[in-house]
Amino acid sequence: MLPPDLQRLEHIRDYCDEIQKTIDRYGESFDIFDSDPDYQRSVSFCILQIGELSGRLSPEYREATAGRIQWGPIKGMRNLVAHSYGSMSRDIIWETAVTDIPVLRAFCEEQLNT
Repeated sequence: MLPPDLQRLEHIRDYCDEIQKTIDRYGESFDIFDSDPDYQRSVSFCILQIGELSGRLSPEYREATAGRIQWGPIKGMRNLVAHSYGSMSRDIIWETAVTDIPVLRAFCEEQLNT
């Protein structure tokens, strides 16, 4: 793994951790998330940053790990959050935060510890 990829994975992991800290702080309830714009912005910002960082991983690294992580949809999620936030489905953001982010975090941790 190239040093820039390593640094980007560390930052992706850190944003995954920030999402979990935010969920821990506000509560693991879609109803709370759905009714609190600050909660929504905090999680959405982290998802946006994760997508931005994933797009800057080397093509070689993304290709080598494509069987485990779908980098394209991660970048696509970034684009959805960045360009259509006002109309972005809170259901999709929430589902990403509670389902996909823990998987991505575990992947990053595994990669960083090898």
